[in-house]
Amino acid sequence: MRQCIRDVVTEGIAPDQRRLREAVPEDRKRAYDMRALIALLADEGSILELRRDFGPGMITALIRIAGQPFGLIANQPLHLGGAIDAPGADKAARFLQLCDAHGLAVVSLCDTPGFMVGPETERTAQVRHVCRMFVVGAALRVPLFCVVTRKGYGLGAMAMAGGGFHETTFTAAWPSAEFGGMGLEGAVRLGYRRELEAVANVAERQALFENLVGRLYDEGKAINMASFLEIDAVIDPAETRAWLARGRKVTMAGAKHGQRGHRFIDPW
Repeated sequence: MRQCIRDVVTEGIAPDQRRLREAVPEDRKRAYDMRALIALLADEGSILELRRDFGPGMITALIRIAGQPFGLIANQPLHLGGAIDAPGADKAARFLQLCDAHGLAVVSLCDTPGFMVGPETERTAQVRHVCRMFVVGAALRVPLFCVVTRKGYGLGAMAMAGGGFHETTFTAAWPSAEFGGMGLEGAVRLGYRRELEAVANVAERQALFENLVGRLYDEGKAINMASFLEIDAVIDPAETRAWLARGRKVTMAGAKHGQRGHRFIDPW
């Protein structure tokens, strides 16, 4: 009898997990390469990335953690700051279908300011495409583990979590994570426009702007989100592999994920 990939566990060699503590820059405005982070998280030599050149803001890959197979989706901060555009949404949605059909637990590494917006984006039928992530995420039969490495903003972050932070098997965040309904700078410019326009002095206006952004940043820190049970935990980045390995072992043990009838995958 053919053995499914979800049942095959191998010996995995882990990189030095302490290096994950430095994978996200302390400067919240500084970009970083998500692929370098994934290389530290996954077993050595286990990463198989799919459709690398399509939808570059979204990474989709097959990986192993502690010898256990996972599907992985991740935002790439080096492209559009990690914002999700139409190609990226389609790429993620179809990959989630792939994982669901083959019974692969999914790791979602979230660092996004949300979905792309604006007139140019709307010309790509953005809403129709990004909605696929919610529809597919809501129908997933396999576990989805969300880890917020830095930005978890707006509907884009909800889509990375299968529809919401409470819809996942667990949602954990690193200490560097920050949350909000939208990007903090944009939120201040829109929500406090009158207050900012009322300050005539340019330097004073900028100081007020930075003070308001800092206030929202403090309110949206991961530790505050966890204290209100909006997410499950704030974890040491070096413990991420252990969380994922335990989560998969518990949720997949004896499960029949992907076996209750055939689940189709969109042809491309």
